[in-house]
Amino acid sequence: MGDPLDETSEASEGGLATVTVTPVLVAELLADGERMPVYVHVVDHPDARVLVDTGMTQLHPAVDDMDPRLTPLSEQAGFDVAGIDVVVNTHLHFDHCGGNHLFAGKPVYVQRAELDDARTQDDYTIREWVEAPGVHYETVDGTLELLPGVRLVSTPGHTRGSQVVVVQTGGRSVVIAGDTAVFFDELDHPRTEGQRLIRALAPDEVWLSHQHEPWRPAAAGHPVGRR
Repeated sequence: MGDPLDETSEASEGGLATVTVTPVLVAELLADGERMPVYVHVVDHPDARVLVDTGMTQLHPAVDDMDPRLTPLSEQAGFDVAGIDVVVNTHLHFDHCGGNHLFAGKPVYVQRAELDDARTQDDYTIREWVEAPGVHYETVDGTLELLPGVRLVSTPGHTRGSQVVVVQTGGRSVVIAGDTAVFFDELDHPRTEGQRLIRALAPDEVWLSHQHEPWRPAAAGHPVGRR
């Protein structure tokens, strides 16, 4: 399933099952002269398989300047597109929703404010990727328990309608944060409302869309200020 870099987060639920969070590399973008990875994340839960963000599946003139290099989910031999039950978009920027069309007919959870902005604001995203045929959005206002031990939490900052996925079972808390933070130091020293909300959750680790490894609190050995 892509290249998880042997990094998989696990959380036991009542000692009876295991919930795992696995990163999957789907693209690289050129940002400030450096290649930046784009990850999506799979949550394997006893009740459903959840995909957080969908990456990109094709090129588009609007982002040619970022020189995208793609490894779409649909072309990864180890990834079962049909095996995904639920999709969550942390937000609807192009590199997070470009694969939504692969999951036509499946529920796609997004904050209502995020969907409104993506549909109405110019230069916000690639709108035809948001409005791909067959994509069915389930809108959320604030916090939603998606599955036992898995909830969606609104985290404004990167966008007005950003949200994170919180997996909290077996005494551990793992957050899939999208772009609520892009660099580790934004969680070491949170500045936006969304970043402060993540820290208030006291997570054991936080997966970011553009980092190869999860952020962890300094007490757990994370080097403060690392980008």
